[in-house]
Amino acid sequence: MLTPDVLFEDSDILVIEKPAGFIVNRADTTVNQPTVQEWAEEILNIKYKRANRKEGSEFVKRGGVVHRLDKETSGILIIAKNEESFENLQRQFKESRVKKTYIALCHGEIKPPEGEVKIPIGRLPWNRMRFGVLPQGREARSKYKVLSIKYLPRTDAVRGLVSNGEREPLSLVEVYPETGRTHQIRVHMQYIGHPVFADELYAGRKVSKRDRKLLPRHFLHASKISFIHPKTGRSMEFESTLPPDLENFLSSLKTVQQ
Repeated sequence: MLTPDVLFEDSDILVIEKPAGFIVNRADTTVNQPTVQEWAEEILNIKYKRANRKEGSEFVKRGGVVHRLDKETSGILIIAKNEESFENLQRQFKESRVKKTYIALCHGEIKPPEGEVKIPIGRLPWNRMRFGVLPQGREARSKYKVLSIKYLPRTDAVRGLVSNGEREPLSLVEVYPETGRTHQIRVHMQYIGHPVFADELYAGRKVSKRDRKLLPRHFLHASKISFIHPKTGRSMEFESTLPPDLENFLSSLKTVQQ
C-alpha cells in the first residue's frame, strides 16, 4: 500500500511527500483505490469528529487536505489538522501567498530559457477528463526556468523507439505556478509546444506511448513549497528531492554542454 512520508508535523499542520500513483481526494471514480484523504482521515480521526463539525465543513469534506496534486505527480502536500488551520491555508492559496516550485522534464528545447505563460484554462467541453486553453477559462499563470538540456542516449532500448539519427532535446525545468488550476503546468507546457515527458493526456498519444515505455508516469514533481504557519505566523519552507524513479531516469539521460 502507498504511504506518504512525513516531512513535518505539529498540532496544526502535516506536510507530506506524496508518492506517484497515490490519488489525493476521494471521489466516485476512486472506489477501491487508496487516497491521501482517507489516509489523513485515519490519522486525524476526522470521521469520528464529523458529528461535531458544522454541516458542509470543507475541512471535513476534504479530510484536511488543503490543495491537490495529480495522481502521477509526486511531491509536497499540506494537510491541515484542524478547521482554523485549514481555512487559513486555503486563504493563503487563494491569495497566491503560497510559493510552489515543480521540477518537470519537457519535450524540446524551451526558448527563451526563462519566461511566463499567462493564459486561461478550463475543462474541455468535449472531453471532461482534460483541461485546455479556453478564452472563457479561469486565469492561470506559470513562470519557468530551464535548468539544463538533456537528450536520450542511443541505447538499445531507445533505438527501438526513436528514428535513426533522431536526437530530440528534453528540457529540465523549474516551474513556478502562481495560480493553482487543475493540470495547470501540464496544459501550459503543452500550450507552448513543450509537453511534459510521458504525459498521457497532453503529450499526444503516439509520443506519450513511446515515452511511457521508458518512464511509466509523467515527469513532474512538487519540489518546494513555502507558506506562513497558520497558528504561529512563522515562515515555513520545505523541499523534496526527486524520487528514485525520476532521479534514475534523469541520470540515464545525456546533458547538452552549453
